[in-house]
Amino acid sequence: MTETKTHVILLSCGSFNPITKGHIHMFEKAREYLHKTGRFIVIGGIISPVHDSYGKPGLVPSRHRLTMCQLAVQSSDWIRVDPWECYQDTWQTTCSVLEHHRDLMKRVTGCILSNVNTPSTTPVIGQPQNQTPPIYQNHNNMNHKPTAIKLWGKVSESLGKICCVRPQIERFTFVDENANLGTAMRYEEIELRILLLCGSDLLDSFCIPGLWKDSDMEVIVGDFGIVVVPRDGADTERIMNHSSILRKYKDNITVVNDAVTHPMSIVSSTKSRLALQHGDGHVVDYLSQPVIDYILQSQLYINASG
Repeated sequence: MTETKTHVILLSCGSFNPITKGHIHMFEKAREYLHKTGRFIVIGGIISPVHDSYGKPGLVPSRHRLTMCQLAVQSSDWIRVDPWECYQDTWQTTCSVLEHHRDLMKRVTGCILSNVNTPSTTPVIGQPQNQTPPIYQNHNNMNHKPTAIKLWGKVSESLGKICCVRPQIERFTFVDENANLGTAMRYEEIELRILLLCGSDLLDSFCIPGLWKDSDMEVIVGDFGIVVVPRDGADTERIMNHSSILRKYKDNITVVNDAVTHPMSIVSSTKSRLALQHGDGHVVDYLSQPVIDYILQSQLYINASG
């Protein structure tokens, strides 16, 4: 009997000031590694830039950071940018962002997302009953072999749309968040989880006393789980041993091990800003061309603050 694989959405929170090739590499590397384990299918990636009130020196307004993120993923068929965090009245904790996307996916797909302690297989999508017209459906011939099925839902009346990418099935379905899926769909069962994607620097920050609430860490690592892509040869084992909560939920932490350090793993927003400020031609190694063009057009990161 074939073992059922867990379907995963990778969520990355951060300043993205600006978004770099390294950020995109982190998504690609994590997806590749999770697929190689044979236990996961990554069906989507979400980039969630931090709110302007985060207060980090040199943080450019969210309208610019959102645009740069959208430009950076415009050629991706599985990574999307979500503006919810930026559009709130104030800064949101990482825990709150994860819970928002869990609740949103519940509304959009009809799926109660599982956590690592109590995995669930829940209805998410199916086919229309004979007596009910289809909901925003487009049936594709299997010869097209689509690489993903996109489920779109309204984030709210004013927040636009989000994308959840699913593996190949017969068709793609656009689902309104407010649609009554229960009366129109025959359900198919999968296990779906949202995992926090981060670098080893964020993992390291869990060990700084007073920086994170223990209750938030319990939810982030215990209920959701995290995927860590190490940077600069960081010793993730040592980092995890410094935190009682990380030790407690060690099985919920996936470290993307790579025998060869990829050049993109050392690319950071700080290094990119410095390159821009000094007119360093290596900026093309750090940022995608559409992002560079937008930065120059908008005259961002010209001064040395941040």
